[in-house]
Amino acid sequence: MKGKIFGSLFALLFFGVGVWMLWSISDGFIESFHMQSWVQVEAQLLRGGYDTHSGDDSNTYEAFAKYRYTYLGDSFVGTRVSLGSGADNIGDYQVDIGRNLSSAHASGETILVFVDPDNPAEAVIDRGVRWGMVGFKSIFLFVFGGFGLGLLVVMWRARTEQDKSGAEHADSPWLLNDAWQTATIRSSSRSAMIGAWIFAGIWNLISAPMPFVMYREVIEKENYIALVGLLFTIVGMGLLVWAIVRTLEWRRFGAAPVSLDPFPGSIGGHVGGTIDLNLPFDAATRFKLTLTHIHSYISGSGKNRSQKQKALWQDTLIAHAEPASRGTRLTFRFDAPEGMHESDVEHDDSYYLWRLNLTAEMAGTDLDRNYDIPVYATAQQSQHLSSYAVEKSRAEQSVAADQSILKIVQIIHDASGRRMVYPPGRHLGLSIGGVVFGAIFAAVGWYLIVTEGQPIFGSVFGGIGALVASFALYTMINSLEVSRNNSGFETIRRVLGIPIRRKHMLRSAFDHFTKHSSFQSQSGNKHDIYYSIIAVDSEGNRLVVGEGFKGQSEANAAIRLISEELGLRAVSDERNDHRDTASLRFNALAPDN
Repeated sequence: MKGKIFGSLFALLFFGVGVWMLWSISDGFIESFHMQSWVQVEAQLLRGGYDTHSGDDSNTYEAFAKYRYTYLGDSFVGTRVSLGSGADNIGDYQVDIGRNLSSAHASGETILVFVDPDNPAEAVIDRGVRWGMVGFKSIFLFVFGGFGLGLLVVMWRARTEQDKSGAEHADSPWLLNDAWQTATIRSSSRSAMIGAWIFAGIWNLISAPMPFVMYREVIEKENYIALVGLLFTIVGMGLLVWAIVRTLEWRRFGAAPVSLDPFPGSIGGHVGGTIDLNLPFDAATRFKLTLTHIHSYISGSGKNRSQKQKALWQDTLIAHAEPASRGTRLTFRFDAPEGMHESDVEHDDSYYLWRLNLTAEMAGTDLDRNYDIPVYATAQQSQHLSSYAVEKSRAEQSVAADQSILKIVQIIHDASGRRMVYPPGRHLGLSIGGVVFGAIFAAVGWYLIVTEGQPIFGSVFGGIGALVASFALYTMINSLEVSRNNSGFETIRRVLGIPIRRKHMLRSAFDHFTKHSSFQSQSGNKHDIYYSIIAVDSEGNRLVVGEGFKGQSEANAAIRLISEELGLRAVSDERNDHRDTASLRFNALAPDN
């Protein structure tokens, strides 16, 4: 309760700024509306112009005027220029109106003012709303007020932390999470939709003045470096598109909760269940489910602290779809390996989670859902899932994995023998993205060093950018060839077709294959783990014979293909076809004649 009180006082400071700005904006609109009934009369300008106030970082400007006017036979003197008062530098309003007043005073021209008929001593030159000022104040309204209100809601809706060591939760710690009270778990789609609109709104409010600023800088001052500001506007438009897509996705598919069986999901057992979609059944649609085990942790220290996530394990399958009373029912079942961390086991700033992602490409809006689900070391098996549906799902995933593998590796049988070639340009989209990202960072670093005279920050940005771009470029232009000969296996690594490394392993020394997470990518809440397949001999020497396979199922299917192409015949453990293990061994090895 003390934490809530102090947190609320902190939030009220921000919320108060938002309320103040809301009152200021509303007061301006009300006053402008009231002035629409004021009477327009001519006035003699006694003085007019604008003052410049110099500060530490910038100048502010304030238009001023003194004018004499007559209303119903009485003479009055006024000084009010506009709705607001005080100096500012929001746009060119103060300078422009000040220049006009100065010019009118110098030429002796009369001006028009608006007079309050109920109180003729009150008059104003400009009764219009300053939209630039409204936009500026709206930033504080939504950013400060929104943050304060959101923090208040979170503080007072949050459950008081419970003692996880209590006997009532010793056997069911997942019940400490409000979202995990039953086996039915909702996705994060609705909150993602709301968050997308809030983020897009705040971003576009902040960047709204940017086109006007760039017009002045580029057109009037020919400062073309200001065109970089267009990036903020472009990102804002992208965020709006993202929010619209999230809204269309939610409206089309609804809540679509997952019903877990067993509940919770089981480390050393099954993570399975069903998902009912409010969608007519279509046998041609493939629904892909990805289960990812993630470590969330704090990186850095002090002001440089940031929350990061790293995927530790991942598997993918094609869910079995069938008609249901309300549309389409999906059935799935993963085998979660032993030794993984349980969900939501927090330790300081580090904790673990299990995320289920459901995607499907279809006409119109694509399906895209994320579920953070409870997975604990209960070693439980599914009890109510259809065995037929589970086996069909495995069969469909096996076909999909084989198809994906053949997009990565080329199988060549010719006069020179049997070869597997991993050509340049595999995962081209990721490589191009990495090159562009790294190039942007490198360019920023160069600009900071050369133009701004910031060698330290520039070296950091440039160094990171150069490393990312170099790695991405290497993945784009390198290739790997794996072949077998009479004595064993040989690999050749090439860059732009030029051999740079050649390795060999004797068939008689080969012991087993192992999988290694070579790299991973992240986009929002989605993670992709790419595995390399490594041959290990009896002395522990390692030889990369495959790379770029996404998820455990694809990696396991790749091992089966590679063993066949390398002339190995294995009596496999069926359990290893679906479970992850540290290594996949062969009970029998023999040349494939």
